[in-house]
Amino acid sequence: MTRAAYGKDEIYTRMAFASLPQWKELSAASGLPIFVPHGVLFFSGKEDDYFRESFAVHRRLNIPIERLGRREMARRFPMIDFSGVEIGMFEPEFGALMARRSLLTLVQRFVRDGGEYRHEAAHVLQQQSGRLRSLRLGSESRLEADAYVFALGPWLPKLFPDVVGARIRPTRQEVFFFATPAGDRRFLPAAMPGWADFNAGDFFYGFPDLESRGVKFAHDAHGPEVDPDTQDRRPTDAALARVIAFRDRRFPLLKGAPLTEARVCQYENSSNGDFLIDFHPRLSNVLLVGGGSGHGFKHGPEVGRYAAGRLLGSVQPEPRFSLASKSEVHKREVH
Repeated sequence: MTRAAYGKDEIYTRMAFASLPQWKELSAASGLPIFVPHGVLFFSGKEDDYFRESFAVHRRLNIPIERLGRREMARRFPMIDFSGVEIGMFEPEFGALMARRSLLTLVQRFVRDGGEYRHEAAHVLQQQSGRLRSLRLGSESRLEADAYVFALGPWLPKLFPDVVGARIRPTRQEVFFFATPAGDRRFLPAAMPGWADFNAGDFFYGFPDLESRGVKFAHDAHGPEVDPDTQDRRPTDAALARVIAFRDRRFPLLKGAPLTEARVCQYENSSNGDFLIDFHPRLSNVLLVGGGSGHGFKHGPEVGRYAAGRLLGSVQPEPRFSLASKSEVHKREVH
């Protein structure tokens, strides 16, 4: 499941909203929902530049958005305690994406339409005259193509350590799900939005009870750097305690709620939070795609269109997506 659009940033807001029709189309064709509409609520103890700029961006792009005060939020969303909150921003068109289901559906449709899908590991890159000629796969077979796209998530720095390396940093992220009170429908997506609490700069976010998994909570602080091949997937008591303390304060109806599920995921953070979609500096037929930084999945259709345009030379390069804009010193600018 993925978070809402990054409201103050026009590029990412536009990409998220432009991707929405294709997510809806895929959801309608999948048999089970991929996109679950429930709206997304951002709220904070003060109105700052983030909120002011977000409202301005949405108006420029004609994306529906509602400005809410504490009293109105409390009336519409009684499952949340808005103590200390001054401003709310509600995006009614957005919701949650079921990420694993969407990938399985896309692979199924790709193979149905004549594509070939392999589950392999690339070990050796065969290069010649500034181009990638072939890949040797884990099964010792060889893959040859005119052009290659490497969209490897947290594994991108491992396959290209000299080019990407520390410019993208995988971090450990823990998420938790809690059971709702029996018969209480206030936590279902028809009543409860996805939400993001700026919490005086200590950002938490979550989702309603989707498909009876429980209400999701996550602390959006970059966890420790990890190796995606070897990191421990067991949640920590410390992370759970932080989430429970926040939950009990902001969602008092869930105080004492049993934990139903915990997951250890990973961000692949670029140094500034922007995507990396650019050509390898020494291999002219290799496009590198990564740096989702915890917010990339929902932009998938537009990322795909842009990446295809770069390969075909039909779009102008976006400087923010360039390799040159990434540093080994991390300072996330996208929020």
